[in-house]
Amino acid sequence: MSEPIKHECGIALLRLRKPLDYYREKYGDSLYGLGRMYLLMEKQHNRGQDGAGMVNIKFGMPPGTTYTDVVKSNTATPIKDIFQRTYADIENRVKGHEDRLSDMAWVKDNLPFSGELFLGHLRYGTFGKNDIRNIHPFIRESNWKTRNLIIAGNFNLTNINELFDHLVECGQHPVQMGDTITVLEKLAKFLDHENQRLYDEYKAKGLSKIEISAIMPKALDLKAIVKKIAEDWDGGFVFGGMVGYGDAFVIRDRHGIRPAYYYCDDEVLVVASERPVIQTVFNVPFEKVTELPAGHIILSRYSGEVEISPCLEPVEKQTPCSFEHIYFSRGTDAQIYEERKKLGALLVPAVLEAIDYDLENCVFTSIPNTAQVAYTGMRDAVYAYTEEQKAKKIAALDHKPDWEELRKILSFRPRMEQIVVKDAKMRTFITGDDQRNDLVSHVYDVTYGQVRTNTDSLVAIDDSIVRGTTLRQSILRILDRLAPKKIVIVSSAPQIRYPDCYGIDMAKLSDFIAFQAAIALLKERGMDNVIQETYQLCKAQLDLPRQEAVNHVKAIYAPFTDEEISAQIARMLKTKHIRAEVQVIYQTVENLHKACPQNTGDWYFTGNYPTPGGNLVVCRSFVNYMENRNARAY
Repeated sequence: MSEPIKHECGIALLRLRKPLDYYREKYGDSLYGLGRMYLLMEKQHNRGQDGAGMVNIKFGMPPGTTYTDVVKSNTATPIKDIFQRTYADIENRVKGHEDRLSDMAWVKDNLPFSGELFLGHLRYGTFGKNDIRNIHPFIRESNWKTRNLIIAGNFNLTNINELFDHLVECGQHPVQMGDTITVLEKLAKFLDHENQRLYDEYKAKGLSKIEISAIMPKALDLKAIVKKIAEDWDGGFVFGGMVGYGDAFVIRDRHGIRPAYYYCDDEVLVVASERPVIQTVFNVPFEKVTELPAGHIILSRYSGEVEISPCLEPVEKQTPCSFEHIYFSRGTDAQIYEERKKLGALLVPAVLEAIDYDLENCVFTSIPNTAQVAYTGMRDAVYAYTEEQKAKKIAALDHKPDWEELRKILSFRPRMEQIVVKDAKMRTFITGDDQRNDLVSHVYDVTYGQVRTNTDSLVAIDDSIVRGTTLRQSILRILDRLAPKKIVIVSSAPQIRYPDCYGIDMAKLSDFIAFQAAIALLKERGMDNVIQETYQLCKAQLDLPRQEAVNHVKAIYAPFTDEEISAQIARMLKTKHIRAEVQVIYQTVENLHKACPQNTGDWYFTGNYPTPGGNLVVCRSFVNYMENRNARAY
């Protein structure tokens, strides 16, 4: 994507299901779990570069000894930092005791992160400062293992204020209002309540405190506790959690908005945000890695038992995030790779129309780096169209062609070139707007000599166009230096029109160039009344219960076709410096669903939010826009 956006976080949960000696003997690694966690997190680095954290629980440690290890970082390279520090600490402790590394009892007693249960997190900060206090996992410490709670999540909830208010109404005084800490405290409240209920029950039966402490882990119903709080969450989420005695869980929202995959055998249970990560780290085939169904929970008991079962009431239509497959997730997933290729291929009919089917005078390219797979699909579809046209030309000949005539027809091949190149990140030290914009335009460079001056059209595909800033300030300006007759910018995603309160860090309508274009068209056509009426309707929504909210912002786009908005976007992107004709082509929502039939979540394109909180967010965002408030809508 030419305009990087902060988005989904990543999680990794690992449970070693065999005695630690097993991994030492089979893999020759006394810290097998730690090494696997490094790979699980490093291969998900695309999901979070603002921070990383990891917690490990050791089972069966005696009182007076540490049984949890924690490391967090918010440096520029957080994954590298936490593992460098961890291994440096281990190296210092091992020095002089190298011969003890084969003694797993010594390893467990003396080395950090040598236990059986791990939870890791990669953070993209969609809200709040990039402070070390905001790095997951979050821990609620207690001297009672059954009250010691650890959570990490890939989530956005639209009703976090309601959850916070519930805590206050219960008499609590939270010291932070962050979303994760609110979820942690809410879950901890129910965990404490169940602990107390069981304690009172067993105390009445005459059991001692030590006896109660020993049997409490078997008696706690972690699934029921998680279900009780998760029923109130409005949004998209995958939460992973651990309790001090060794039980762990991962729960996915009932709409399936956020992704989660798992693999389980007699050696390990592993859960991650992406499938190919598990495939690579544990060398297992595609079909062995399972997507956690929406509304389901994975429970890993300290005894080693694993249960995957429904937890939340199902919804009629699940809506996994389609942006995961367009952009967020790594393209190494077999399914996602094919879908991205299809997204590119489905754009070809519109592209051919835009260049008047003149393939001889056209150059195709991609905007680095994440649009490469969609470009491959577009290229293959253009080649297929070309071969079809060659066959038609030959079939239409009214004579037997000679070799030279056939060679001329068969040798034609559309030009696919690497025209756009991304340079190292440019830093702008100049404060003047004109000078700064000139420097920004050099973030990308171009390959010269491939586009014929005032003759060729230049088609460049990106995986999405959000704000249009990079196109306007950099890409179009530098492409125009090649003097093409026409520049066609193609987006493999549809027009982003609405805020996403479940994943993407886009809560302001004014950020979207599609919204800006619709507003401009309304004003140009004397339809300002639509803007004012929408404002009044949206403002009225803010006083209603979340469940009654309606997305009135759809009225802003209703008067126009997709093509009209795309044409207006092209006019807005074509500054006075651009000499070439500019056209913008977006994917259609219909074709998106053809390419990604399983990931049907499309609220950022259509405004069809899967939860009532989304409708409230979009109305609040429009009110903020109308009242000139530069504020988030959730």
